[in-house]
Amino acid sequence: MTTERLERELGLGGAVVTGLGSIVGTGAFVAIGLASGMWGDAVIWAIPLAALVAVFNGLSSAFLAGRFPVAGGTYEYGYRTLSPWLGFSAGWLFILAKTASAATAALGVGLYLDLEHPLVPLLAVTFVTTLVAAGVRRTAAVNAMLVLVSTAAIVWFATGAFIDSPAVNFASAFEIPDLAAAVAFLFVAYTGYGRIATLGEEVKKPERNIPRAVIATLALACALYMGIELGGRRLAGPAWGSSSDIITAGGTVVAIGAIAAMLGVLLNLILGLSRVWLAMGRRRDMPESLAGLDKRHQPLLAVIVSAVLVAGVTLVGDVSLAWSFSAMTVLLYYGITNLAALSVERRRITAWAGLASCLFLSFFVPIEIWLTGTGLIILGLLWKTGYHRLRN
Repeated sequence: MTTERLERELGLGGAVVTGLGSIVGTGAFVAIGLASGMWGDAVIWAIPLAALVAVFNGLSSAFLAGRFPVAGGTYEYGYRTLSPWLGFSAGWLFILAKTASAATAALGVGLYLDLEHPLVPLLAVTFVTTLVAAGVRRTAAVNAMLVLVSTAAIVWFATGAFIDSPAVNFASAFEIPDLAAAVAFLFVAYTGYGRIATLGEEVKKPERNIPRAVIATLALACALYMGIELGGRRLAGPAWGSSSDIITAGGTVVAIGAIAAMLGVLLNLILGLSRVWLAMGRRRDMPESLAGLDKRHQPLLAVIVSAVLVAGVTLVGDVSLAWSFSAMTVLLYYGITNLAALSVERRRITAWAGLASCLFLSFFVPIEIWLTGTGLIILGLLWKTGYHRLRN
């Protein structure tokens, strides 16, 4: 196993900004509107409930990241606490989920530029990949700027809505299955906190800073999501989430904030994906060359591989399909995360709650998404078996 290590360059503030940059993008400017169009009034309650589910799972990730502060997230935790097969499955699921999420963000750039041409997301991926290849410190600086712009746009949108429009009815009726489906869908919108754990090898004082960063990130994200949902309902009324989108309701300022947010999410996802490819290269589940670092101690090849795969998925061109697929794979990924946390400390109540929530919400993912995801998981396991036999 390759032992060359990344440098610790992120403090608490940098970790929070990284988490927000991974969350406030496709979640705020794509997922909230899509969910409102599909499940209506249930989304108002689904946003805080999904945040609660994310807290349970986030605490498991933070606990494990403090115990095992290395790159790779649940891929490494699964290997160290469960089994090589579950560890590999977690890494493969992460790659599937976050490649789809990153493609969603890249497609979102074209959507908010009102240029739905396949070249636009490819250019966005190229631009972001150049930034990530420059190193985590420079990436964090650009990310902070993008988070500032996107957060300011959300605050402006929500504030204007509350001043100019009638109140939202919180007592609207909805079906419980709709609420559960919306929570499963929106849980993905919070899972950018996992980027903090995935970068555990690059966070200073990880035992202290990672749990704090996860909680702070989720609290801020929940507040911003509620601002988007309530603002959209006030400004667009019954059309919110269907014939009207957030640009129609919020105008140019929101469009600029959305583009900044999409680029921020894309940046952080490619950063996180490259670290999982790096970890899998270290353990030789993938070609060992992916674990190589350049002169600046950056996994350049892993970054390039991540970007190429994201660019390929953008050619599918379906935002809602990519997001639903992310929901399925993320629920499985965090199921393994909670199992890993329980194998270290069986009495962790939050890990039991996280595991139960992942199992329950998985029943509300469409069956066709499950079939596609299962096929891709089997493909990954066949790769592991074949590659190890070939290498040995």
